[in-house]
Amino acid sequence: MDKQQLKKISDELLNTFIVAGERSIKLRQTGLKKEIKSDNTPVTNGDIEVNKILTEKIKNITPSVPIVSEESTSNKSNNEMTNFWLIDPIDGTHDYINNKDEFTLNAGLIINKKPELGIIYAPAKKRLFYTYGFGSSFELIDEKEIKLTCEKKTDINQVKAVSYSQNLKPMIAELHKKFGVTEHLKMKSSLKFCVIAASEFDLYVAEPRASEWDIAAGHAILKNAGGIVSDFDGNEILYGKKDFKNPGLILKRSENL
Repeated sequence: MDKQQLKKISDELLNTFIVAGERSIKLRQTGLKKEIKSDNTPVTNGDIEVNKILTEKIKNITPSVPIVSEESTSNKSNNEMTNFWLIDPIDGTHDYINNKDEFTLNAGLIINKKPELGIIYAPAKKRLFYTYGFGSSFELIDEKEIKLTCEKKTDINQVKAVSYSQNLKPMIAELHKKFGVTEHLKMKSSLKFCVIAASEFDLYVAEPRASEWDIAAGHAILKNAGGIVSDFDGNEILYGKKDFKNPGLILKRSENL
């Protein structure tokens, strides 16, 4: 697919994300039905309904491209795919259930094992981020496209990080020290990728934990804005790995923080 084809796909999906996000909020307001999955994580009727809305639209737009979703068993045993969708209908389900606002809706399109298109919507914050190619990452604000470029907006002597927890594990604390982090803020969900692409923060470091559907859309948005996503050894993150599991991650706004 070329960039114009990716833009067309992105354009067709944006309103679907807004509709699905509004639906997720309405379901939460009326009371969610929660279950615990076999991996001991929660899932709600909101996750399932958002997954249905997103996957049906994506199947309609790209019927020949396989879909791997956190909330579906389809294609999860196939580790030979090079072009496929990764969907996390609601990332940050704990926040979603507990009436917090950092949860996100996510879809990333993988081409040749690399994320090229990504859409992330945080409906409780009304923040919509998307990309369809290098140099084309945006946040939609008041119906205007604001280009994301990873330029430094934090103070010159400041390196602001987002973190999975306020209490850093020793390995993460050591890497924060290495990168000169001056302050960090706990943040849930794939919103971390977006706020780095928007230059509100400079860095995120995470131990191996996330699955590919957790990071694909954010990876595309940050990479195409000019940011860097790598493992702890500086290697590129590729997709379609065994069980769709990721190594540790380092997200940087740029080489020079």
